[in-house]
Amino acid sequence: MNTDIKCVDMGIVIAIDGDAASGKGLLSQALANRLGFDYLDTGKLYRRLAHYLLQHGLNHNDTDMVVSVLPLVNFSCHLQEEELQSASVASVASLVATYPLVRDFLNRIQIEFPLNKKGAVLDGRDIGTVVIPNADVKFFITANIEVRAERRFKQLQRMGKDIIFSEVLENLIERDNRDKNRSVAPALPADDAIVVDTSSMTAEQVLDYALKSVYKILTNKNLT
Repeated sequence: MNTDIKCVDMGIVIAIDGDAASGKGLLSQALANRLGFDYLDTGKLYRRLAHYLLQHGLNHNDTDMVVSVLPLVNFSCHLQEEELQSASVASVASLVATYPLVRDFLNRIQIEFPLNKKGAVLDGRDIGTVVIPNADVKFFITANIEVRAERRFKQLQRMGKDIIFSEVLENLIERDNRDKNRSVAPALPADDAIVVDTSSMTAEQVLDYALKSVYKILTNKNLT
């Protein structure tokens, strides 16, 4: 398999959208590492904003206030994974993601990410539909809700979180409803996205399938 992928214009862009706990983050990182591309987990931008709001005791239901603090948030700062994966941060992140001006602000960061790079893998909810609709390769990763809840439950357990499965399942159902039914950039697959159901697949199988798909598409576009 040819791994010598060349840079064209802003660099090759791979958009990986999908449901929470579907395995898209794991795939995105693995794909970026294998291809030597830069990786951006766009969901962490919203989580960093949510963390900032909670840390400073700010009202996340006040849209104007949330928009006003956007320039104050360091979106490139490193936070511990435990801080970003808490249920409270996830809930607030999902809420502020429905605010159009918040999305506009963070979309600019995402759009600029592939500039001057060989290639970039962006993981999110609407990369292939709204943020970079002309991405070279688009995936939408999904899985059965119970499978996703079990994955997230085990992830939180490994972090030492004291949580019960029913709460994780309920939280994911709530997030799915909010993400898929919001009026601005709903989390749905692009018409030309490759939809992958990871319910019965291992991480290695998902990566292998994605790599084959990427090389096939890039070869057809003469980008390899």
